[in-house]
Amino acid sequence: MFDLFKFGFITFTFADLIDILIVSFILLKLYTILRGTIAAQIFFGLMIVLILSFIAQAANFKALSWLLKLVTDIWVIAFLILFQPEIRRVLVILARNPFFKIFSRPVSAETAIIVAEAAYELSQRQHGALIVLIKSSGIRGFAETGEIINARLSKGLLTSIFFPRSTLHDGAVIINNNVIEAARCTLPLSATTKYQGDNLGMRHRAGLGISEQADVITVIVSEETGSISVAEEGNLTRGLSKEALKQRLTKNLQGSTVKGIRNIFKKNVRES
Repeated sequence: MFDLFKFGFITFTFADLIDILIVSFILLKLYTILRGTIAAQIFFGLMIVLILSFIAQAANFKALSWLLKLVTDIWVIAFLILFQPEIRRVLVILARNPFFKIFSRPVSAETAIIVAEAAYELSQRQHGALIVLIKSSGIRGFAETGEIINARLSKGLLTSIFFPRSTLHDGAVIINNNVIEAARCTLPLSATTKYQGDNLGMRHRAGLGISEQADVITVIVSEETGSISVAEEGNLTRGLSKEALKQRLTKNLQGSTVKGIRNIFKKNVRES
C-alpha cells in the first residue's frame, strides 16, 4: 500500500485513510442514533478520552497512555451497563436493514388473516388484547416471562386466550410465523405516555415499547373502546378496521423479505 505522506516518524498510507473514513462514518452514525439522549453525552466524553489516548501513544507518553487506557476500559464497561436500551436500539436498527431481512423467512398470509380476524372479533366484544408478531428477530427473553404454549395459531385459540375469565388473558401473546410461542408475557413499557393528546394505557405502552426494542409488529385491542391499534418501529396507528388491519399485516409481514430485496436492487440500479 503506497504512502500518501510522511511527517517525521508518522507515515500516512492510503489504508490509513480508508480506516479513518470507515471509523468516522461508524462514529457519526452512532452519534446520530444516540443524539438527544443521556448516552450521547457519555459517548462524546468517551470520544475525547480516545483521542487523547491516541495522541499520548503517538507522542510515546507511556504513563499518560496507561492512565487513559485504564479510564477508557472502565468507561466502555460503564457505557455498556448503563445504556443497554440505547445499545439494543442500535442493534435493532441494524437488524431492520433491508440487507439482513432478505435472509429472514416471510410470515405466511394465513397468519396475518387469522390475527386480523381474531382482533376484529375481540374488538366487537371489547375484550382487550395484546398480540406481538415477530418479523425477523426473536424475543425469547420476553416469551420466557409468560407461559410457553408452542401451539399452532388459530382464531379460536387466540380469542380464547384473551377471554376475560381466562388465566392467560392478562399480558401479551407472542406469535412466531404460524405458532403461538407464549401467552401472558410481560413487555417493556414505552416512555411515551400520550398519543395525539390522549393518555396511553398500559396495554398500548407495552405494545409500543416492544416495537421500539425489537423487529416486531404489535396489534393492540382496547378493552375500553374496542378500537384496534398497531405499533411498529416505535410508531402507533390507531382506529384500524378489519380490512385495514389485514392489509397492514399482510404487507408488513409477508412482504418484508421481498421488500428488502427490491430496495437493495433499486439502490444498485440507481448507483450504476
